Amino acid sequence: MSENQNAGTKPETSSASERPWMNTSLSPRERAEALVAAMTPEQKANQLGGAMETINIYDLDINDPETQNLHMWRHADAVEKLGIPRFNVTNGPVGVGQGDGTPSPAATALPATMGLAATFDRDLAYRYGELAGKESRALGQHLLEAPGMCLARVPVGGRNFEYFSKDPYLSGVMGVEVTKGVQDQGVIAEAKHFVLNDQEKERFRYDSRADEFVMRELYMLPFEMTVKQAAVGCIMAAYQRLNGTYAAESYWLLTHVLREQWGYEGYVQSDFWATRSTAGALNAGLDHEMPDHKWTNKAALDHAIAERILEPATIDRALVRRYTQMFKFGQFDEDRTATGIEVEAGGKFAREAAARVIVLLKNDDVVAGKAGTAAGEGAASNAGAPLLPLDAAGAGRILIVGLDQFANHIANCGGGSSQVIPTYEVAPKPGMEDVIKELGGSASVDVFTVAADLSNLDEAREAARQADTVVVMAGLITTEGEDQEGVDLPFRQNEMLDAVLDANPRTVLVLKDGDPVAMPWRGKVSAILEAFNQGQEDGHAVADVLFGRVTPSAKLPLSYPESWDDTCVAGHEDRYPGVNEGAGYPVMHYSEGLEMGYRWHQAQGIAPMFPFGFGLSYTTFELSDVSVDTSGITAGAEAGTLTVHVTVTNTGERQGAEVVQVYAGVPAKHEPPKRLIDFARVELEPGESRQVEIAIPVDSALHPLGVWDANEQSFVVPAGDFRIFVGTSSEDTPFESEVTVK
Repeated sequence: MSENQNAGTKPETSSASERPWMNTSLSPRERAEALVAAMTPEQKANQLGGAMETINIYDLDINDPETQNLHMWRHADAVEKLGIPRFNVTNGPVGVGQGDGTPSPAATALPATMGLAATFDRDLAYRYGELAGKESRALGQHLLEAPGMCLARVPVGGRNFEYFSKDPYLSGVMGVEVTKGVQDQGVIAEAKHFVLNDQEKERFRYDSRADEFVMRELYMLPFEMTVKQAAVGCIMAAYQRLNGTYAAESYWLLTHVLREQWGYEGYVQSDFWATRSTAGALNAGLDHEMPDHKWTNKAALDHAIAERILEPATIDRALVRRYTQMFKFGQFDEDRTATGIEVEAGGKFAREAAARVIVLLKNDDVVAGKAGTAAGEGAASNAGAPLLPLDAAGAGRILIVGLDQFANHIANCGGGSSQVIPTYEVAPKPGMEDVIKELGGSASVDVFTVAADLSNLDEAREAARQADTVVVMAGLITTEGEDQEGVDLPFRQNEMLDAVLDANPRTVLVLKDGDPVAMPWRGKVSAILEAFNQGQEDGHAVADVLFGRVTPSAKLPLSYPESWDDTCVAGHEDRYPGVNEGAGYPVMHYSEGLEMGYRWHQAQGIAPMFPFGFGLSYTTFELSDVSVDTSGITAGAEAGTLTVHVTVTNTGERQGAEVVQVYAGVPAKHEPPKRLIDFARVELEPGESRQVEIAIPVDSALHPLGVWDANEQSFVVPAGDFRIFVGTSSEDTPFESEVTVK
């Protein structure tokens, strides 16, 4: 760790009369106002931006090693004379990512947040944020750039792994809990990227065009929940234009919506090099430029003030907002020198979380016999029963098959600035061997590495045929700065899977990815696990699920289409990647409206490959005694509570968890057939039943039954017949009630 990374020094102390802002009996805002009143114009200019030397970001190539090793300063300088500490910023949201300087410090590499959303587990999300907050603080950081709150609208988006879902409510719930976990450690959380920053292609230039009701009901909703339910301390303004104006210069977005309508009290930071002006950005509500002072240097500020397009009070306002959050989280009053993280504790949580995110997509009964060998030779036969979980004593000779990056290495979180340097790595083979040993099993593990040019596919197929159990590993690594070329697996992996999956009926496929992928070969394999990007405990976590130490209970946080043609952007270049309408930059129209993700599939009558909210288990569940109460809800202003009661029973022979999902069909123009409005994760022992109550306040930041009324400039509940659906996925909702709101 560099000297600068250890620079989270404790501010100088002095009497309250000399530095009234150090009087802890004052409120954080009063302290911030007193501090700014004592600052010189030069000090104010220095504090409005980061300390990195200004460079031309547009000359950088994210795939260039020189770019990847860029000496990145992620801090604002200290002002020792005033006791202002150096303000250290680190990237998220999948753990403590790119930090201050080069190299970044090692931290616990957690599973991707898309996987976290798959757990539908509020408590796990809080603990995820809590660990990231603890490690940020232990590394001397003041702000963690997390959670990522955009929606995975484009199925090939390079940063989808950083986000939670295509669904705004699931994204909002998980973001709220992660934010609380981070900020309870005295670290400022930063919700990003505000807003409609849903693709990486041309991310510095494109213009997102969307109707206000679409933004309010989908893309802005997770941010609103995080502001109102978690009091997030910072929001990051996005790179791209929004309805013609750069997000970092949008008064409507950063002031009218964020502060005047939502009551936001934190501050707004630019994405790195997303600031495009001096007066325009500050007047709109931007408070902190990162990572440099390209637009907020003293000369630029003086010029804007002299031209009467910027007021000194606007500069003060920006600083007061940031310092208020720093005072609120104790960052002026205590030492933030890096102490080092607890590696063992981080690894323990990473293993638990990585296993919990895995979705069981398929687990068919194994066909009797085994191609090319006698059934039962070296492995216990389970013909006629589901392949998973494997038996550590009876799996025999296990062969891991795949390309080198998936068969021999961890599937760390995706690439770019959120990349975490892990404290250690557990690769697939040693991880599987550890779990077998921990379970007292005798199975052996070997690896067949498929050549990058697929030149040894015949040998791979023969090796799979001779093994007792085959675990094929495939996937993709998504990255900031570029989108995937399509929904097919890269590196010709579809060819590999076509060749090896049907060589042995006792074959499991483990997918490790940050985007949904097409699966034209899925009929050839008995079992499929969606593991997402696993992080540093990859080897242990996947094996924990394969051998049943952990019963899978995760559900898909987005629907998986059969092909690109089944997505809301297919055949619409104006929706993605955008078209040049004469101004020279791409314009994207969100003309699909609210029909995105599972909402698109249902509205268009398209059957997805796997629906939103879907996930199998090693046990079985039954829902019964479902009732819905909407008393007290009337049309107009949001008020009252929607209450769902349901009994959940574990009808199988293993402990497990089911996720009860509640959807609403809202009787208003443009609304999709269903929208998720709440869920409950229920853990049960074999044979156990539990009555569950899901109470949904209609006036919450979720707006569960509301639609955006542009005239009222608020959400309202429409009159009419609402349909309430209860089930275990967006497609499996056998319990339906119709309720009339008058």
